[in-house]
Amino acid sequence: MVYIRQFVMAVVLTIAASSIIPLRSEAQCAMCTLNAENSTKEGNTQGKGLNDGILFLLAMPFIIGAGIGILWYKKYRVKPQRKFL
Repeated sequence: MVYIRQFVMAVVLTIAASSIIPLRSEAQCAMCTLNAENSTKEGNTQGKGLNDGILFLLAMPFIIGAGIGILWYKKYRVKPQRKFL
């Protein structure tokens, strides 16, 4: 019963967090923003590529950290002892 409650709470928190996070985000420094805006006004698509590259570089440390966390959890979690009657 405890596991079902924890699973439901995890699902609820995931849905709540995904509703708070914006669907589209752009992260740039001031110089990059200026260059991207100027390039898109002239019809180039360099600004979109710049945005995608920045978001890719931003996501990689989080993906690596999540992978290490999952491996750590799987290696060091305590498995419940079964009692046979």
